[in-house]
Amino acid sequence: MKRFPEAEQGNRAHWDELAQAHSSSYDYDRLLSGGHLIDEIQLREMGDVAGRSLLHLQCHIGTDTLSWARLGARVTGADISPVSLRVARGLAEKCGLDTRFVESSVYDLPSKLSETFDIVYTSVGVLCWLSDLNEWAGIIRRFLKPGGLFYMMEVHPFLCVFDDEAEGLQTRYDYFHHDEPIKWPGDYPDYAGDGYMVRSPSWEWQWSMGDIMNALMGSDLRVEFLHEHNWIPWKALPSMVECGEGKWKLPKGMDILPLMFSVRAIREGN
Repeated sequence: MKRFPEAEQGNRAHWDELAQAHSSSYDYDRLLSGGHLIDEIQLREMGDVAGRSLLHLQCHIGTDTLSWARLGARVTGADISPVSLRVARGLAEKCGLDTRFVESSVYDLPSKLSETFDIVYTSVGVLCWLSDLNEWAGIIRRFLKPGGLFYMMEVHPFLCVFDDEAEGLQTRYDYFHHDEPIKWPGDYPDYAGDGYMVRSPSWEWQWSMGDIMNALMGSDLRVEFLHEHNWIPWKALPSMVECGEGKWKLPKGMDILPLMFSVRAIREGN
């Protein structure tokens, strides 16, 4: 696969910066008080995780990783950002949860982790940081036990075509993938919504739904379902309205479009 060192190093620095901000801006009081932060759709679609080994790719500061631990899974989180993992380990200690975190990009993880898992999990806002989805899907398969489960909840690629600075819905960006990443300059408000202005640049790739599904199926992962959802857990566009429980939708009349999707797949064979 082709690696993009400037993008990888730049994105590591970008997430180091965001980890510092998110250590105080993320709302994880429920986690600290004995609860978890997993929404009801993921809980239903994942099923019971108690006693099962779970690898969380691109785990950031570990709030979802620790939530699955709270629900009984034996968890390992992996992330490229050392500052993110420092925050995650501190949060795990505060919560009294036994977890493991590994510093690594997705692509380097097979050289740092040898075992396989019952579940590989990944959640919102991760695919845009990946330069090669076929390699990503192969790594997911490599870390799954035979019969193991992969689950992902992610931003719908259709949402990413819209201008995030315009009222209403105006297309601005290409839906389809290009090999070279888009470089975004800093100086924009963080998605956490606390007024923090991100300083560092970032590099992102757009992937279509076809790219995502073909990568999974091409790695011999049997897709059990693909579900699409009309909500997202932050205000991604100016016209969105809050609809409770930390969810945002497009306003009435436009809330018929997909904003998120979830996929569940099984590793078949030996």
